[in-house]
Amino acid sequence: MRVDIFDFELPEERIALRPARPRDAARMLVVGPGKGHLEDAGVRDLPQILKPGDVLVFNDTKVIPARLRGTRKREDAEAQVEIMLHLRLGPDRWKAFARPAKRLKPGDRVDFTAGLHALVESREGAETVLQFSASGPVLDTAIAAAGELPLPPYIASKRKTDEEDKEDYQTLFADRPGAVAAPTAGLHFTPALLDALAGRGVASARVTLHVGAGTFLPVTAEDTDAHKMHAEWGEVSAETAAKLNEARAKGGRIVSVGTTSLRLLESAVSEEGRLAAWSGETDIFITPGYRFKAVDILMTNFHLPKSTLFMLVSAFRETEEMKAAYAHAIGAQYRFYSYGDACLLMPKEQDDE
Repeated sequence: MRVDIFDFELPEERIALRPARPRDAARMLVVGPGKGHLEDAGVRDLPQILKPGDVLVFNDTKVIPARLRGTRKREDAEAQVEIMLHLRLGPDRWKAFARPAKRLKPGDRVDFTAGLHALVESREGAETVLQFSASGPVLDTAIAAAGELPLPPYIASKRKTDEEDKEDYQTLFADRPGAVAAPTAGLHFTPALLDALAGRGVASARVTLHVGAGTFLPVTAEDTDAHKMHAEWGEVSAETAAKLNEARAKGGRIVSVGTTSLRLLESAVSEEGRLAAWSGETDIFITPGYRFKAVDILMTNFHLPKSTLFMLVSAFRETEEMKAAYAHAIGAQYRFYSYGDACLLMPKEQDDE
């Protein structure tokens, strides 16, 4: 499938540099049910849109300060490098993207602040494997001291990360450290909205997917078959799996809050649509033609042109329908990307009802 099918024009001024305040004041475009149906709503309308028995699935990953700036030392030569951690391989080892990568080769030492350093084990293109001088919780503490919150490039290129971001770029559910990007659909929720949803009879469940820096990478291939997805670690507990299976058996719908929760659930589901406890790495790549088995409704933000996430939402509805929805959102001045507004995709199965 050609990647340029998923291209569209986005005016730069539509990119949100700050979130809505309060969080649940964000707008929300409802796509479906019914082909081509669009409704301008708000995140606070979720309790009226969802039904008793539906279950919201949140990603409880927590963003770590994964951007490290260091000095490569090689004999008498030094060079400055930027490291973006993206997948933990062990207590003292991480996969990371380096910039500029050409300054690193296996055996190099990179010194960071807080007394932390790492050795380059291997490098393939921009991706490196680093072995750190600390391990386990000690390494976590050192990274927290030496690292910076990794705002997406389309925000970081326009302003510096500040104290507000430390709270704004974490969801209410952030509990398990390991992500280098926020599961941004979850940023819209407040205690008041959760109370309203519970009062409506809408339940909630949690999963964990540690979002990697690969989520920021553009698709450079001309065809989707040539694109390589970077693996991310996730976990679905037996308790969550049982809760979602029971809800569906009673007629409830599974509402994935974000593409991260969706990709994890679709990695853990059987062909028959049943979930079980699951843990491991997933590199699932969802494009049009995919048959969704675990998720009925998707709440997500607006995504980049030619991104794997726009491909995913185009699979959930249809490519031309999503292009039309995005064109409507641009014209109606919705705010895009991580700090932007939300989009609620209803199931295609309802279109013919």
